[in-house]
Amino acid sequence: MLDTSNSSLSSPVLAATATRSDCYISQETAQPKRIFYRKYGKRIFDMLLLLIAAPIIVPVVLVLALLVKRDGGPAFFAQKRVGMNGKVFKCYKLRSMRVDAEEVLERLCREDPAVAEEWTTFQKLSNDPRITRIGHIIRATSLDELPQLLNVFRGDMSLIGPRPFMPSQMSIYTSAKGKAYFNMRPGLSGPWQVSGRGETTFADRVAFDEGYERDLSFATDVKLTWKTFAVVLNRTGH
Repeated sequence: MLDTSNSSLSSPVLAATATRSDCYISQETAQPKRIFYRKYGKRIFDMLLLLIAAPIIVPVVLVLALLVKRDGGPAFFAQKRVGMNGKVFKCYKLRSMRVDAEEVLERLCREDPAVAEEWTTFQKLSNDPRITRIGHIIRATSLDELPQLLNVFRGDMSLIGPRPFMPSQMSIYTSAKGKAYFNMRPGLSGPWQVSGRGETTFADRVAFDEGYERDLSFATDVKLTWKTFAVVLNRTGH
């Protein structure tokens, strides 16, 4: 008489089924964790890092503000940006450009078709003549964006997320079929900011945003936070 008490363990079919079942359970248990992080954990992560970093960052911002002020004009710059669900908010930065930057841009685009094409494609200019002396330094190190920590505190932004864009750039983003951006708070840093940001087109940001929303998790945000430090230390920001 055959002993079938251990047949379930020796059956290749049943073993394969058990393996698939284990994977399914693992994915099912992982999904609620991602949902929790997206709804609650991400905000907790932001506030904890803010509390830790504030004693260091606030004095740095004040010193930089004094240096920017010496170049003439206000130290801080506020500009409208599109946030989660399309809500428009004021985004704060240390001023790195001339006070008449918008007028200069209009004139440059009007006088030089190559400049106009570059701006249309990348929404930025290489060797931008509007940037001040101190502006070159704080932009290269991304220190000009430190005041956006106030936006993070207020809930307009997150430490990690999509790059915020201006309302006037909305049509460029939506024409590239971008949707993920509107489901998240824009970030002080994120995939685009740490991935050759000066060498990508504005439309490329859609792919970064879609990928970030798909992979959004605590581990992803920690990884991007470390990459942000590397960008700042290597002065590869723009």
